[in-house]
Amino acid sequence: MSVLVPTRRTVDAFTRTLHALMALSFLGAYLTSDSEFFKPVHVSLGYTLGGLLAARVLWGLLGPRHARWSALWGKLRGMADWFQGLRTGQASWRQAQNLYMASSVWVILLAIAPVVLSGYVTDQEWTGDWMGEVHEFLGNFMLFAVLAHIFGVLLISVLRKRNLATPMLTGLVPGTGPDLIQSNHGFLAILLLVAVFSFVFWG
Repeated sequence: MSVLVPTRRTVDAFTRTLHALMALSFLGAYLTSDSEFFKPVHVSLGYTLGGLLAARVLWGLLGPRHARWSALWGKLRGMADWFQGLRTGQASWRQAQNLYMASSVWVILLAIAPVVLSGYVTDQEWTGDWMGEVHEFLGNFMLFAVLAHIFGVLLISVLRKRNLATPMLTGLVPGTGPDLIQSNHGFLAILLLVAVFSFVFWG
C-alpha cells in the first residue's frame, strides 16, 4: 500500500510552462543554428524565444507577487553582505548557493534580447558577416549561461539532498502546510501553449 507524501505548491503552471518553452525554444534554435535546411526552424524558434521574453517581462510586471521582478531582484540583495562575510570568514555557503542560482537566472534573461536582436539583424541581412559572428558569439555565451544554471541545479540538489528541478516540473515540493501559490494560472498556461504552437507551426 503506497503512502501519499504531503506536498505544497510553490510554482504555478504558467511560470513552469513559460520556463519550459523558453528552454525548448533556445535548445531547438541552438541545435538548428548551423543548418541551412533548418534555417526557417531556427529563425522561428528565435522569434518565439523573443516573444516568450516579452511574456516574461509582462509577467514580472503584472503577474503575482512571487513572479515579480522585485522578487527576483530581491534574491540578489544579499550579495554585498555575503562578500563582506567572505572577507571576515563568516560567509554562508547556503546563501552563496541561492545567490548563484539567482545570478544565473538573471544572466540568462539578460542574454536573450541581444541574442534575438542580433539574430533578427542577421536574418534581415542589414549588415555584413560580422553581425552573424556576433550572433554566434552571443548564442554560445547564452549556452554557457544555461549550462552553468543546470550545473548549479544539479550540484545544489546533491548538496541539499533535494531535487531542485522538481518544482519547475510539477510545481510541488514535499512538505506540510499551505500552498505558497494560491492560483495555479492553468488557463494562462494553456493560452501560452496555444499561442506558441500556433506561431511555430502556422506562423
